[in-house]
Amino acid sequence: MKKSIVFPGQGSQYLGMGKHLYDNFSVSKLIFDEVDDALNIKLTEIIFGEDAEKLNLTENTQPAIMAVSIATMEALKKEKGLNINNFSFCAGHSLGEYSALVAANSIKLADAAKILKKRGQAMQNAVPIGLGAMAAILNIQVEDLEKFITANKFLSIEVSNDNCPGQCVVSGKKDEINKLTILIKNELKKKAIPLPVSAPFHCKMMTPAADELNNFLKQFEINNPEIPIVSNVSVIPENDSNEIKKLLISCVHNRVRWREIVEFFYNNNIIECIECGPGKALTNMFKRFEFEIKCVKIDNIDDLKNYG
Repeated sequence: MKKSIVFPGQGSQYLGMGKHLYDNFSVSKLIFDEVDDALNIKLTEIIFGEDAEKLNLTENTQPAIMAVSIATMEALKKEKGLNINNFSFCAGHSLGEYSALVAANSIKLADAAKILKKRGQAMQNAVPIGLGAMAAILNIQVEDLEKFITANKFLSIEVSNDNCPGQCVVSGKKDEINKLTILIKNELKKKAIPLPVSAPFHCKMMTPAADELNNFLKQFEINNPEIPIVSNVSVIPENDSNEIKKLLISCVHNRVRWREIVEFFYNNNIIECIECGPGKALTNMFKRFEFEIKCVKIDNIDDLKNYG
């Protein structure tokens, strides 16, 4: 049976995520401790604390989700004998690509934590707060949404996430996003939901962040992954570390093509995926496709015990 392992991205975070891992598995606790040491902050106190605003700061969210994802994987290795080489492909939703690359022994855990903190800072600082925005557009196909954006001459707006059939996200200038959401509701009778983010991710407004990340990444070693990673940008299996580094930078200001990644899995006879990390966003996305790939979330102690 061909399987893939996938890792969630921003929006999957919640206070207390991974606490069951920290409390019950020494291998997982070591992951949290190493990330704390790498960042020289007590990220675990933020993750297990009570200040959602602090966790939702992009520079904290990104390394936090990665830490919980890898802590989950380490618990699966210990308890269930999980081996990355038993999977045909790995993939991650946006920042989840870094989790995938750590899992595939392409990037060191401590390096991924530092890169993601910088990535979060760069993405946050690329656009002044209040200037950019994002919105989820539901029950519309990406081609129809693109035509509508073009027809209404919204010059700053791009489809930033093509998540699954009937679920897209747009990014752009706040005033244009606000106008678009009203038009979507009034003219197309579709749902448009403003997202609680402070910057417009995965669009050309993020170009300064990509440039900053490019310079920062030069100090870190990225190795060829043990299994291919299906890139958010290219939607093909990538094995070459130099190409992967370029794609990680491109991902910052390009569309997350998750729908196409899942279609790639189907076309390559993947039967089952594991969502390794907090929440169940990716598992829910898999359910929106006409074809069936079983996606198993591993988000709590029961999920972990019942797997396999």
